Amino acid sequence: MAGILGLYIHIPFCRSKCDYCDFYSLAGREEQMDLYQKALLSQFKRWAPLVKGRAVDTIYFGGGTPSYYGAKRIRELLLYLQRRFPVSRQAEITLECNPDSVDARSMAALRRAGVNRVSLGMQSADAGQLRCIHRIHTPRQVELATAELRRAKIDNLSLDLIYGLPGQSLESWQQTLRAALALEPEHISCYGLKVEPGTALARQVEAGLLLPDEDAQADFYLKAVELLQRAGFRQYEISNFAKTGRESRHNLKYWMGREYLGFGPGAHSYFGGKRFSYPRDLDRYLRAARKGEVERTELQEVDSTERAREYLLLRMRTLRGIEEWEYRRKFGLNFEPINRRLEFFETHHWAELSGKRWHFTPQGFLLSNTLILELLEAQSPTLGEQAIWRKLQDPMD
Repeated sequence: MAGILGLYIHIPFCRSKCDYCDFYSLAGREEQMDLYQKALLSQFKRWAPLVKGRAVDTIYFGGGTPSYYGAKRIRELLLYLQRRFPVSRQAEITLECNPDSVDARSMAALRRAGVNRVSLGMQSADAGQLRCIHRIHTPRQVELATAELRRAKIDNLSLDLIYGLPGQSLESWQQTLRAALALEPEHISCYGLKVEPGTALARQVEAGLLLPDEDAQADFYLKAVELLQRAGFRQYEISNFAKTGRESRHNLKYWMGREYLGFGPGAHSYFGGKRFSYPRDLDRYLRAARKGEVERTELQEVDSTERAREYLLLRMRTLRGIEEWEYRRKFGLNFEPINRRLEFFETHHWAELSGKRWHFTPQGFLLSNTLILELLEAQSPTLGEQAIWRKLQDPMD
């Protein structure tokens, strides 16, 4: 067995575009769903022979709004993948859903086809906050959707929440957390609102819309960590909390540097030592599919230097963190400069050593972008030494 593999299928269609969303998604393009289905199936067919000898142990339908795409189409895609790809019987198969497009009958059919995990976009328990960011569901629909999913025997439910919303206070954020916990999910993701350039939210902020400041967002984050841990949720990544054994196996692939294939416009892949993506353009994707072409962009060879950088960049997002001898064994590099920075972080309560593994504390996660940059800077001289050593070993290289 050559290894394990995750599959990501991007569904770019939405009923309505949320103001903050920077993902590649489109509203009002329903007439192209059938053409898109054919394009995906065509891409699956081209890739199937290239993944022989691997085991597909996670499949993730993201978007966009996969539940809006329709259960019949999702089921067809999933059954095709199970026939043509080496999908494990124990595979984690996740479907992203919006609360307004969930019903027990459709979800039961998808569960029978293999879907065993649902990520539901709750975002907030405050109706005014939802309207402010152009979410088209209500808090009541979240409750109803959860009941429908449980009726369909979905026993692995994740709720997505956002903090830092317009008009949000620490008390209203705690109300959202308590409402989420009352629904008894197995997993909760908490994301800080980011103002992405080119979004409707960015234009509103430019026009004077006020958002909670960085200090308030830090308070929201630390309160989430406190309440969720008290409720039995273990923080295993910066933004993700899970009951024991319910961590997202698919998302862990990204953070642990494992291989995955993405399908659809805007989807990214890491396969065969290369990272690549498809253009964020539905029409271009459909044209290429009709011609039997595979158009890829941002093709990057991931060499040993880049893998060493990604080890720090990605694994320090997780509670598992990094370990000295694992690092030395994988990359043949000196860990001491990194260790010195981590020991400094420890004096500020930003990082801690658990057993033999270093990881950030909740306070460190708040500063993770800056702290990881410092770790990469500490790593850089040893990467240069490694390159010089390789050159001395093979001067013709």
